Amino acid sequence: MSNVSTRKRGLPNPLQWIGAAVIGLFAEIGRLSLFAAKVKFAAVTPRWYLGQVWRQMVNIGFYSLPVVGMSAVFIGAALALNIYEGGSRYGAEQFVPSIVVLGITRELGATITGLMLAGRVSAGISAEIGAMRVTEQIDALETLSASPYRYLYAPRFLAAIIALPLLVLVADVIGIMGGWLVSVYALDFDSTTYLRNTIDFVTNEDIIVGLIKAVVFGAVIAIMGCYQGDRSEAGATGVGRAATLSMVGAAVLVLAANYLMSTLFVEIGL
Repeated sequence: MSNVSTRKRGLPNPLQWIGAAVIGLFAEIGRLSLFAAKVKFAAVTPRWYLGQVWRQMVNIGFYSLPVVGMSAVFIGAALALNIYEGGSRYGAEQFVPSIVVLGITRELGATITGLMLAGRVSAGISAEIGAMRVTEQIDALETLSASPYRYLYAPRFLAAIIALPLLVLVADVIGIMGGWLVSVYALDFDSTTYLRNTIDFVTNEDIIVGLIKAVVFGAVIAIMGCYQGDRSEAGATGVGRAATLSMVGAAVLVLAANYLMSTLFVEIGL
């Protein structure tokens, strides 16, 4: 009888497990929010390390151009094909250029760029910061009264929110040209008419929406990378786990932020 009671006492309580998980989730959200607030404060107040900002802009922006460009051209081409296929069922093929430019500028250009950089940049930042954390380089900075928030995290944050909109502009142009290439050379659209319809349909608001999203995505990517890297555990396994968590977390937050901002823009008519 005592053995049965002992086994019963040893069984996990589902409510206790759920409660611990919820408390852990809110604690993690609180830690991430506090970390993000410190990074943003360091980014908007002096001292600024402009050399670090420039180096990070080159790493985040310039070195990401190939993957962003290739992703954008294929997305634009696939979007044009699918819109043509759907529109042909109702005799609405003429709307292909309008829907392609709207989908690229308002949605896909920023989202695809954000997801690509969540994998490349956020994981890279996390691995770099994590390696510095486990080798005690960050502790050495603090010993020398150099704030890692100002010297390491804020430059990456500033570089990301500057580079992402520039990358999105490039992705918009390349994505639209990808749709144009497929439409003209595979779907027999007239080139001049396609380009005229594209230019006449797109508005400044469509481009601005994509750029606003890009700024938010850049902040999310940089903060997630720095946060997970700063919390990295010792060893190669810990650094690898931090890189994985930063990539997954940044991708999920990019998609969640995209939905929330799209809803907001629809509500306010932007």
